[in-house]
Amino acid sequence: MPVVVVESPAKAKTINKYLGKGYTVLASYGHVRDLPPKDGSVDTDNEFEMKWEIGYDSRKHVKAIADALKDDPNLILATDPDREGEAISWHLEEALRKRKAIKKDTPVSRVVFNAITKAAVTEAMQNPREIDAPLVEAYLARRALDYLVGFNLSPVLWRKLPGARSAGRVQSVCLRLIVEREMEIEAFNPQEYWTVKAMLATPRGQEYEARLTVLAGKKLEKFDISNDTQAELAVQAVNSRTLKVASVEAKPAARNPSAPFMTSTLQQEASRKFGMGARVCMSTAQRLYEAGHITYMRTDGIDMAPEAVTATRDAINSRYGAEYVPSEPRIYKNKAKNAQEAHECIRPTDLNADAAALKLRDADQAKLYDLIWKRTLACQMASAKMERTTVDIASDDGQVGLRATGQVVLFDGFMRVYEEGRDDHVVDDDDKRLPQISQGEPADKKSVSPEQHFTQPPPRYTEATLVKRMEELGIGRPSTYASVITTIQDREYVRKDKNRLFPEDKGRIVTIFLLNFFRKYVGYEFTANLEEELDDVSAGNRNYKNVLDRFWKDFNAAIAETSELRISAVLDVLDDALAPQLYPPKEDGSDPRACPKCGNGQLHLKSSRTGGFVGCGNYPECTYTRPIAGEGADGDERVLGEDAGDEIWLKSGRFGPYVQRGEPTPENKKPPRASLPKGWQKDEMDLPKALTLLSLPREIGEHPDGGMISSNFGRFGPYVMHKLPDDAKPTYANLKDPNDVFELGMNRAVELLAEKRANPGRGRSAAAKPLKELGEHPDSGGPVNVMDGRYGPYVKWEKVNATIPKDVEAADVTMAQAVEWIAEKAAKGGKKKPAAKKKAAPKKKAAAKKPAAKKPAAKKTTAKKPAAE
Repeated sequence: MPVVVVESPAKAKTINKYLGKGYTVLASYGHVRDLPPKDGSVDTDNEFEMKWEIGYDSRKHVKAIADALKDDPNLILATDPDREGEAISWHLEEALRKRKAIKKDTPVSRVVFNAITKAAVTEAMQNPREIDAPLVEAYLARRALDYLVGFNLSPVLWRKLPGARSAGRVQSVCLRLIVEREMEIEAFNPQEYWTVKAMLATPRGQEYEARLTVLAGKKLEKFDISNDTQAELAVQAVNSRTLKVASVEAKPAARNPSAPFMTSTLQQEASRKFGMGARVCMSTAQRLYEAGHITYMRTDGIDMAPEAVTATRDAINSRYGAEYVPSEPRIYKNKAKNAQEAHECIRPTDLNADAAALKLRDADQAKLYDLIWKRTLACQMASAKMERTTVDIASDDGQVGLRATGQVVLFDGFMRVYEEGRDDHVVDDDDKRLPQISQGEPADKKSVSPEQHFTQPPPRYTEATLVKRMEELGIGRPSTYASVITTIQDREYVRKDKNRLFPEDKGRIVTIFLLNFFRKYVGYEFTANLEEELDDVSAGNRNYKNVLDRFWKDFNAAIAETSELRISAVLDVLDDALAPQLYPPKEDGSDPRACPKCGNGQLHLKSSRTGGFVGCGNYPECTYTRPIAGEGADGDERVLGEDAGDEIWLKSGRFGPYVQRGEPTPENKKPPRASLPKGWQKDEMDLPKALTLLSLPREIGEHPDGGMISSNFGRFGPYVMHKLPDDAKPTYANLKDPNDVFELGMNRAVELLAEKRANPGRGRSAAAKPLKELGEHPDSGGPVNVMDGRYGPYVKWEKVNATIPKDVEAADVTMAQAVEWIAEKAAKGGKKKPAAKKKAAPKKKAAAKKPAAKKPAAKKTTAKKPAAE
């Protein structure tokens, strides 16, 4: 039987259903080869020859394919229809020819389909082709560039900036966007301005709102009313005059639907409407594609196949009526520049099947499919028809004028199904409805009120707006957006809080370093131009080795130059570059670099394993430090008061704020300190609270059976502790409320300790109950559950425990999210997969017999290999 190879077992299962028993369908489990992370994997002295290595976990998959080819050497490569898919097919063919599973002269077929449907798969099998060499070369160029940048630049970061973890060709440019936006926000000076609004009424008593647009006979500009005095004079000017409607103008307006989804717009809309991150969005879309529900989800294309347009128009007609179908199909021009991205838009494979009809169990898949289905239907629906009304109200002397605007939807058109979300929720005046207003009628003043405003800094990026900006600049490609944004968060360069992206101090330092020493390589235009060159390679219009050679010559020189710099010299450059943010001018005109603690030291940028910080130049005599960003220099470290001759300090460290008694001295190198408990705010700290913390552990009283009971805070939170005279170790019982550490009474403490001794915890003998049961793992079986652990909730699948991100509630975890986290944890930690264990399970019965005692060892070997699946 011919051997068909795809990337994933889920895709293999769907395709096998369409091809039937005449084919053997196997999964490669992604890329089978990669460049080993060591020097020389790309030989820059030998025309950039690359040394590939089959991953440990991929060896058994390659062997399975090779074994299948022994019966039939007919190999059909059916990986994804993009650059990455082409590369996987190329890797497979190269690896199989190298191990002589297929002969040099044996032809290999390559088939592609944009959707996993019976018709698409059947048609693809009837039209095989060879592997697309230009697409493979574009992949080789990208992989070599990423290796050369990462492998050569990351060690420079490690040596010059302790705590920095990595740099990347696209990753570092993406980080620069976030850091520069934060610096814009910090440097922003708000400007005050005022507006005046009036609540007016028609002669029939219907009220409407209008804003002041003309004052003293002149049109008002945004900042013309700049303070409360001017605003009050404007209010008086309106109140002192009789107003009437000068004109009413109603204009017809039309609103057209948005284009169907491509990768970037799908990520943006999923973020806006569901708060879904780029990674979760793409993994969810991947599952929908592999199940045959949607077309391929990595695309720059927004055009639709003619048969899909017809099916969409028919679905609209049957569901909503002929008036919702425009006379001509809507044509959306594909903006892709090359063959790699020249795919269809992301759309359902069956336009008649809505989310309810598919009965998708996974909540994320159901939401995302519904979004794609609605957007696809809307893009071929009739325009919405509206009437936009502008009403001008004026005084008889022409000194005062107001304007009211609103609109009426006459025909909802595509809006009946779908409206695109907005990145920043601003209520538009045009969204308001107006009552019936006639020209010449009086406008009765119900109220006139001034409103104070301040100009706002540019908003921090969300994942959606960041993807949009990267797309505008031409940085990265659809297949890379999610992984790039995920990487800078995993590297702890950026954190996500309430869906907004904030740069960490570490991310700032890395960005400023790269801007000062490798500015060209984090330049927006340079990166975009390089992307265009790579697109030219994929289109067959440029030699990829020429691209690599030109890049490497300059980049290698920059690396060599920077490698010779001393860390102190690098920090001096960064200190000067960050000076406006680190040492802003003080209101009293004093030196912003003067140490607020010792008074005579100068503040300087310093580095540590956890990133950069500002510290006093008189260290170790003065130990003042503060973070790069956050509170002002005078607020990060302060004396709360004195106790028994010691200064009680409030400081900030790598694990958060803490209080400390005195300063380190040669005699007392580690003075007493205590971290602020969860829920305690740094701004609310005072001397009594600090002394309470420093007095811990608190002695509650003598236990009836002997021994002192005490309470304190530990690495796992608040607890009560007691050791019986005959016990080898003390007993610890967790406390739910941090205040119990200071307030817990004797009776309750004894009860908690007794309960803990009666039920020591979730040892090997006691199985913990799941917080939420998600069901069987969709790929390999086995229960997937949400559990409660000492570090917080986590997802459990067999022996793989994956932490749930802080911004996700345990009750909201979906199977798609759980599967993704489990796969990541397994790949990182080399965890054993239950799929292999299940296959080997029958051997457990034989294990009871003496001669079969070695069989479990074979089972372990089998289970270890799929760790990166």
